[in-house]
Amino acid sequence: MQTGPSKRRNALVAVVCLGVFAGMVGAAYAAVPLYKAFCQLTGYDGTVRQAAKAPDKALDRTIVIRFDTNVRDLPFDFKARQLTQTLKIGETGLAYFTVTNTSDKPYTARASYNVLPEQAGAYFQKLQCFCFSDQTIGPHQTMEFPVLYFVDPKYADDFETRGSGEVTLSYTFFPVDQKRAESASGPLGGKVKAGL
Repeated sequence: MQTGPSKRRNALVAVVCLGVFAGMVGAAYAAVPLYKAFCQLTGYDGTVRQAAKAPDKALDRTIVIRFDTNVRDLPFDFKARQLTQTLKIGETGLAYFTVTNTSDKPYTARASYNVLPEQAGAYFQKLQCFCFSDQTIGPHQTMEFPVLYFVDPKYADDFETRGSGEVTLSYTFFPVDQKRAESASGPLGGKVKAGL
């Protein structure tokens, strides 16, 4: 039979263990959104950042931007209208993408994005992009989406990127949970934004 202080000590150990367990579960659930926020803030792992405004001047040095499109678990035909663009570092570029829903029902989807080489993620910034929000595309509907972007002039000064004259911007469309889309914007997840 345990005495009073021994019972309290065991109860305290049990509470501490329970607290540690709850903290670990909470940390596991928070890890993905915190990592995503960290990557978007720093450009780590090739994650592109959203910019408030374009640079005031462009450099004389040019860079080639390649565009890559992918689809995961969706009946979409997704293509870039241009395979590459050449622009000055710091100059604003405008690229267009088309998405066709080849099925007989609407789908709500989101495009995730990434940049290669990974070191360029800190300098490749978008002013406007269809990837910032969910998009709903109706049956057999084709939509055109613009992307307004630039490569920060600091790209040319970074020892990890200054020798690289090419960047690849890659998009992957993936399905959005339909219940989440309906609760956010009605039965079809909102209107597709296809204009500047």
